Amino acid sequence: MIACLRRFAFVLLGLVLALPTPTQAADGGVLVLGRISDDPKAHYDQLKPLLDYVVPRMADVGIREGRILMAKDAQQMASYLRRGRVDWVTETAGTAAILQQRAGGRPLLLTERDGTSQYHSVFFARRDSGLRSLDDLKGHSVAFQRPNSTSAYFAPAAELLERGYSLEPLLSPTDKLDSAVVGYLFARSELNIATWVHKRLVDVGAMSNLDWDNPRRMPAAFRRDLVPIGRTAAYPRAIEVVRGDLDPRVEARLREVLIDAAGDPDAGEALLRFFGTTRFLPLDDASRQALDRIASGVSRVRAEVE
Repeated sequence: MIACLRRFAFVLLGLVLALPTPTQAADGGVLVLGRISDDPKAHYDQLKPLLDYVVPRMADVGIREGRILMAKDAQQMASYLRRGRVDWVTETAGTAAILQQRAGGRPLLLTERDGTSQYHSVFFARRDSGLRSLDDLKGHSVAFQRPNSTSAYFAPAAELLERGYSLEPLLSPTDKLDSAVVGYLFARSELNIATWVHKRLVDVGAMSNLDWDNPRRMPAAFRRDLVPIGRTAAYPRAIEVVRGDLDPRVEARLREVLIDAAGDPDAGEALLRFFGTTRFLPLDDASRQALDRIASGVSRVRAEVE
């Protein structure tokens, strides 16, 4: 009887050890690319061509297949990274900071999109509002885009906190505002931000300088009545992030393949589809410092505002 039990225990132990480990995606020869998305189908079509380009060039480090995994928000993506279900994530600087803080994600490369590797946020108001600088905002309202936006929430909100303002949420543009604070709302899109300021529903808007210069986000008919009143420091346009326990050989090869892609004609269409990427760049000291500022700002916004 005892001998039978021992044999059973041995077989059971063998089965446990043979089970695949779900916490190491790339270790199974599968490279998993993640994206936080509210439109998975559209984003899948943008991600897949670059993944298909990368995977065959990583065979020497054991990668045989590529998969895409979407998350509904940063919290879910952080969980995927912690559990090893995602190896590589493409995100904005603010979200990259959240993934670093919550899940130990590591910045891999700077992503240049449409020829731009850095940008900044612009604050603007109506010309006839009497607001001339960020020193004039106490008792006024600001429209941000969404709670996960780097350029239209994290960066400008952190700038206001750094200047000593207290930020308080408003239920609607007509909500009564305490004269000692700055009230804020989320407008959901840059065009809505521009519209709300132009229609005097809010006093100030915040968006990236790229959106400020884009007539689809800032119509010319609105812009002639608006004026910039401040800006943030520059920060990276986008960041490629890898999970903290990714095999160093896989990480190094992924970095090499992505950097070399800009010089490979076979990668042209895949890069273009990948959110208008023109090239991937190594993180230099200035970029790391900018990421550190964003990470500090994100932490402060989450602690003092949310």
